[in-house]
Amino acid sequence: MPARETDGSVRRVSTSTTQGIRISVTSRYLPDQSGQGRWAFAYTVRIENVGDSAAQLRSRHWIIVDGNGKREDVRGEGVVGKQPVLQPGQSFEYTSGAVLKAPHGSMRGTYQMIRADGDGFDAVISPFPLMQPGALN
Repeated sequence: MPARETDGSVRRVSTSTTQGIRISVTSRYLPDQSGQGRWAFAYTVRIENVGDSAAQLRSRHWIIVDGNGKREDVRGEGVVGKQPVLQPGQSFEYTSGAVLKAPHGSMRGTYQMIRADGDGFDAVISPFPLMQPGALN
């Protein structure tokens, strides 16, 4: 069940596991940073190595779709300026944000990971909503 924020908004959660890398995301609406045709959201990502071999996050690919159907693809190296190496049992967490031109939308994507032996794979980030409370009532 999603956790309730002090302002009444709901934190939405998405979780997926790919080859021992578990990615969980919570998102929340930022009313203080929204207005005049823009809706701001924060999302917190927790990346956990629940497998038995180390993996490094090398790059990211986000797909952001707003409530008007506008799609934006965002690609880049690492996350928040880092390319963390996760040993088995380790995790890395960060918070970032997105601004939409609609009161709701969604994000999904992949992290491109590489193992010490050079084996690469895409760790899936399951879709999660970005939603102003009450936007779809």
